[in-house]
Amino acid sequence: MAAPRAPPSSRRCLFVLLAVLAATLLLSACCAEGAAATGGKGMTRRRQLLRQRQVQHHLKRLNKAPVASIESPDGDIIDCVPIASQPAFDHPFLKDHTIQTRPAYHPEGLYDESKVASKDRQKITQMWHQNGMCQENTIPIRRTKKEDVLRASSIKRYGKKMHKSTPNPSSVEPNMLNENGHQHAIAYVEGDKYYGAKATINVWQPSIQQGNEFSLSQLWILGGSFGQDLNSIEAGWQVSPDLYGDNNTRLFTYWTSDAYQATGCYNLLCSGFIQTNNQIAMGASIFPISNYGGSQYDINILVWKDPKEGNWWLQFGNDYVLGYWPSFLFSYLADSASMIEWGGEVVNTEPDGSHTSTQMGSGHFPEEGFGKSSYFKNIQVVDSTNNLKAPRGVGSYTEQSNCYDVQNGNNGDWGTYFYYGGPGKNPNCP
Repeated sequence: MAAPRAPPSSRRCLFVLLAVLAATLLLSACCAEGAAATGGKGMTRRRQLLRQRQVQHHLKRLNKAPVASIESPDGDIIDCVPIASQPAFDHPFLKDHTIQTRPAYHPEGLYDESKVASKDRQKITQMWHQNGMCQENTIPIRRTKKEDVLRASSIKRYGKKMHKSTPNPSSVEPNMLNENGHQHAIAYVEGDKYYGAKATINVWQPSIQQGNEFSLSQLWILGGSFGQDLNSIEAGWQVSPDLYGDNNTRLFTYWTSDAYQATGCYNLLCSGFIQTNNQIAMGASIFPISNYGGSQYDINILVWKDPKEGNWWLQFGNDYVLGYWPSFLFSYLADSASMIEWGGEVVNTEPDGSHTSTQMGSGHFPEEGFGKSSYFKNIQVVDSTNNLKAPRGVGSYTEQSNCYDVQNGNNGDWGTYFYYGGPGKNPNCP
């Protein structure tokens, strides 16, 4: 006998009840998803606001109130900041520092540049000079923009090199190749106490394949080991789209007292270096630039330790003493340097160990010679008597000579010199 069926009215009620229950469950799920989505957007928004506030705080710390500002033809803004308001004095040890306006002693024995033919000596200037100069008792500082900071991997790392970016000629094991992507072609001296170094550096505008790579030519003043306690003072020219937002060739400095880990920075992007000169801006574009097969342009860089005050001074050209690094910033360099290096460095970011076509120097190998390959000439060191002299026992070093190479030489006009550089990726440098 068949079971009795529920009356139509009862079935309708059951269907309605089930429909209401399903709708309630669906509505609850939708509300939960909406709340999660809204909450996620809220968290993202809060993170964005927090980062914006951090960037603004960093910009306020770096960009001191100027008495005047100059817009450079390349888009930079140069702020003329009172000398006592510069970023250096954010350092707790410099709160009551008396500025040393000039070095007590200048090195003697500077190589006689008048030996060089006039066609070989062209004057280099900075682009912002076309639109004005800073007055006395101020210093020119390239203004840091929000987009500059946002290009960095983090606010904390803005203005800093990656770790292990100093060449180590005593370690050439295969596992050192391409470490952090840094490659070099340098000349160097070691085994003595050094109190400074000088070089005349050929200026180019190497091509950079990827925005987070750079190419530079500089001298290194080094103390300590190549481990966690390396001290380094560096100066020269560089092309770094990641740091500056363009491919211009720029004057730069760098320092570190702990192998690029926490201390130091480029230019004036942290406290430390004290600038005293009102005519040259660190990090600003320099021109003109050498042309392949055409006119060649050089800059002179001199770094030396004042034997009286102990500070490390920087000079650009023959006329501009720019400022100094107080000796207390360093451990080993508080006394002297143990190695001097001159040459080029690039960063190659290919993760598989292959190479990009980021150029070093002119982008051409040393054997091409003058007008085609980049060079350092008249390289000298400062000895314990504060005299500049030709370096003895100059060695050379490169990780991969088929990518970037170096060749030393010596003659009556150029003193101790070397050609260096290369194209990076090529048929012999995959």
